[in-house]
Amino acid sequence: MKDYLSLIKFSHTVFALPFALLGFFLGTLESGQGLNGRLFLLVLLCMIFARSAAMAFNRYLDRDIDVQNPRTAGREIPAGVISPRSALAFVFINSLLFIVTTWFINPLCFFLSPVALLVILGYSYTKRFTFFCHFVLGLGLSLAPTGAYLAVQGQFALLPLLYSAAVLLWVSGFDIIYALQDDDFDRSLSLYSVPVAMGRNDALRLSSVLHLASAGFILLASVLLYQQYPAFGWLHWVAAAIFIVLLVYQHTLVKPHDLSKVNLAFFTTNGVASLLFGGMVILDIYF
Repeated sequence: MKDYLSLIKFSHTVFALPFALLGFFLGTLESGQGLNGRLFLLVLLCMIFARSAAMAFNRYLDRDIDVQNPRTAGREIPAGVISPRSALAFVFINSLLFIVTTWFINPLCFFLSPVALLVILGYSYTKRFTFFCHFVLGLGLSLAPTGAYLAVQGQFALLPLLYSAAVLLWVSGFDIIYALQDDDFDRSLSLYSVPVAMGRNDALRLSSVLHLASAGFILLASVLLYQQYPAFGWLHWVAAAIFIVLLVYQHTLVKPHDLSKVNLAFFTTNGVASLLFGGMVILDIYF
């Protein structure tokens, strides 16, 4: 179990899960029917199964690349801890469980589940032919708030879509920062990424622009939330401010010729931003 949790980087669920829960609780708020524990559990299971399938497939598909990269050679498949066949079986089981779980939610989620899988599994191929790979990853994680909202309401709405847009740009931006670590290696294997295509300086500038746009969508969502629910308190405004400050902060940590704090910028800063933002807005919904 420990090996498989490491394979799928379970700790990285802190990026998308708070936004998924935010989408779920927004849908619950609009339904006016209170918390549905069964539906809440189904949404959590969908998040776990979908993300497990996506991460394991990425590790499976990249196994021949990872073994050549000193930074990734110790991962479970290149190191022989988990066999490629076992990893692929794990992907199939989690994909099937994801689709089956959506069947118990509502018809729309069930019929859209193959589309979601196509996006989150398809991402693993993209760095072989396009530097837009970061945006495909962002798109995959951006499905979380809208998908969770659909689980409750069974229809699309503007507010969760704004949060999805914010997540798409936020994740794309910090994935570009993360990719700086491997730009020389990726270039040597003719792999695609924004740092390879644009160089480190311009890659960081693009990441800043994406995070600026993400902050804009966060603020726009906050305004819309207040317009729809004027009785809301101040927590969602504080949450938006903290999220934006942490977006800015991570760009002070990474320089084109100093990548020593990439992990702090990538995991710690963004993980804290997501947890605080999602948690505080959900608290505002209920209190």
